[in-house]
Amino acid sequence: MNRFVTISLVVAVVLCGCAEKQPKPTAPLSLQGQWLVETNGEVMLDPQTSGLKFWRGKLLSVSDASADQSQRKQLHIIDPLTAQLAADSLPMMLSERVQQSCFAGYLSDSPDLEALAIDPRNDNVFVVVTEDATRSTGMSEECHQRYKMTGSTDYPTVLIRLELQDDNSLLMTHARPIQYDPVFNLGDFPNDGVEGLAFGQDNILYLGVEKDAKGHARIFSLQINDDFWLSDEFAAVSDPQLFIPTYDSGNHPVNAMDYLPVADHKGFIVAAARNDDQLWIIDLEKQQPTRIVSLQFLAPTLTSSSDCEPWELMDNASIEGLAVANGRIWMINDPWRKNYMLNVQCESNRPKYQKMAPLLFSLPLEQVGLLSNR
Repeated sequence: MNRFVTISLVVAVVLCGCAEKQPKPTAPLSLQGQWLVETNGEVMLDPQTSGLKFWRGKLLSVSDASADQSQRKQLHIIDPLTAQLAADSLPMMLSERVQQSCFAGYLSDSPDLEALAIDPRNDNVFVVVTEDATRSTGMSEECHQRYKMTGSTDYPTVLIRLELQDDNSLLMTHARPIQYDPVFNLGDFPNDGVEGLAFGQDNILYLGVEKDAKGHARIFSLQINDDFWLSDEFAAVSDPQLFIPTYDSGNHPVNAMDYLPVADHKGFIVAAARNDDQLWIIDLEKQQPTRIVSLQFLAPTLTSSSDCEPWELMDNASIEGLAVANGRIWMINDPWRKNYMLNVQCESNRPKYQKMAPLLFSLPLEQVGLLSNR
């Protein structure tokens, strides 16, 4: 990943000198995707992708609990150039410590894993987070009483530390629940929780939440120091009060994030707003308003039929994984069962949409006003 970038953003200011409520979106950028394929050439079967990060020249993705059983509790390895999956993934297992925790039943079954981050101090260490646990086996009454003051949902959101082992498995070494101050007014939305994770400077972990009680997307933060994982008590998040777009109506969640480092600056969060087909470029120093970049997504038809164009505009992409790396922003979609078949225009793509196969997209940083230093 490029270590530093410079940034050029247009700040819209009205004549009175007051900043606009939020900048207007840019004209849409068209992105041509690649179908994710297995080593046998078949498209990937229903991974319900919920996180993406760049790692050792490859991309890693994680699947949530609604994915096909074969895709859960592992990190998938993707070639960013060809969108082909590696033959072997990185499967997850529970450590003895986690097996003895209050979250063992949930994490050993089908945890709803959302988002992915890589520890900037050690790329053998990953962080994932749970979301909707309403379908889980639950906790004992003792555990429920211990962790009921979440400030949000009845079952706590849990951060999980994963560490790569010599056999390429991932050990869940630690699990720690997070807590929201009631003043944050987060509300109780089990399936609209943390959807994005990104490490910034000084090992600060940013957590993107789909919506609060007012329907607004939120970004919180946690300081992950050397002692963070030694405790299994609540970790209380902070509100950095970043400039996040707000709307008078509708659902406008943030569903994926990554960190963009900048020289002599705290950097930026690049976030995907799934419902709006937008990127939000958020200044961590809060000196510039968030830039809103509109996108439209094209799927290849891969057919010689005269009835089909080489590319078709997707009706619903639903980006839920994002990674900033090597001068590009990589994105992967989470096929939304309710809407995915609305994408069918060319019949050659119908079987792919029926398999809930995702696509990989990317665009250069320059196209969103970001320039690499090298």
